[in-house]
Amino acid sequence: MAERTVEDRLREEYFILLPDIRRVLWQLETEIQQCILPIRHSLEGHEQLVVKSRVKDCESAIKTLRENQEGRAFDEDRPELYKIANLPDLAGVRVMAFPDGRVLEIDNVLLNHFADRKWVSKHKYNKAENACLAYKYYGKFSQLSSIVSAEYQVVPMLIGLFWEVEHSALYKPPMLYRAALKEMDSHMDMAENALLNFGKEFEKLLRNQDK
Repeated sequence: MAERTVEDRLREEYFILLPDIRRVLWQLETEIQQCILPIRHSLEGHEQLVVKSRVKDCESAIKTLRENQEGRAFDEDRPELYKIANLPDLAGVRVMAFPDGRVLEIDNVLLNHFADRKWVSKHKYNKAENACLAYKYYGKFSQLSSIVSAEYQVVPMLIGLFWEVEHSALYKPPMLYRAALKEMDSHMDMAENALLNFGKEFEKLLRNQDK
């Protein structure tokens, strides 16, 4: 019988954890939806608020662990080094809002709600403008006695929708094309910058209209 590989062990761990991952995701999404309900009720006709949740799939989790290793390869002699449970984003919720002014409002509400959880922030910035693209937080629900970490993000809607396209086009393709697609990094920065500027100009137009 062939010896089990690191990937085999990680797949087994993943499916043992899966019910717990789902439980954590339900808790996170429920708390977020409850917190932002007053904001949702106050939205004006041109404003939008969308909440999306996801469980990180098995192969994506293994890929993330592998690509974090030197040489992007597992050491088959030391399988104990690799744990699916160590990933910080097995359960994830993304809150997208338009216009961008709502993003800060939502972020402040959620920061206040999760203040006693001591979640870690790791925001994402646009390199060209050094502007925050996403407010990202990682942590656990101690009341669930769970070892699973979760992530939530608060993102301008135009950026979030762009990332959904980018993720499928640039992140998921076979490794064969990955090196060539690295050349798209500068174009990514320009696209994100353009979307940020669109949001700023839209809100500026509304403010001038109200005067």
